[in-house]
Amino acid sequence: MIFVEDGAGAGLACLPDHLDGVGAPPAQEAGSDPYRRPARRTRASIVLLAARSLSNNQIASRLGISVDTVRTWRGRYPAEGRGGLADRPRSGRPPTFTPVQVAEFKSLACQLPAEHEVPLLVWSCPELAREAVTAGIVEAISSSTVRRWLAEDAIKPWQHQSWIFIRDPDFRPKPKFLDHGHVIPR
Repeated sequence: MIFVEDGAGAGLACLPDHLDGVGAPPAQEAGSDPYRRPARRTRASIVLLAARSLSNNQIASRLGISVDTVRTWRGRYPAEGRGGLADRPRSGRPPTFTPVQVAEFKSLACQLPAEHEVPLLVWSCPELAREAVTAGIVEAISSSTVRRWLAEDAIKPWQHQSWIFIRDPDFRPKPKFLDHGHVIPR
């Protein structure tokens, strides 16, 4: 059961059994999304106030919402029942890449190009895109998507600092310092 305020300060009203779980199937109601609860409460309040024969304007002013919102949900409930109060599918392009692909790509970006037999010192976005396709991580990817993914986690493979890990065993004895901190090359 969902309890909602009636908007007039008269306390809480309990939704009838046929409205229980508005906006979600009963199996999902127990662990419902806390961000969607206010929307479900508003929709349920609209239906309850409409059942008390209040006008759209009265309902809108009591709940602090627009008349168009009241009209939408008040019209959907009689036409579609409980299912009409649920969120409708959103428009837009579905995700192109799976979370696993994104994780595999970011793992690739954290490796040196030499580990993949790519003749580069550091990765660039276009080179990472090419290598991701070559490695079979994705079918196709743009440099801008690569840049966006790397920015999400502040990954900057082009700023790899190889000088931190010195590979030359004779590096330390090579420089010769003068009194003023200048280096004399050998």
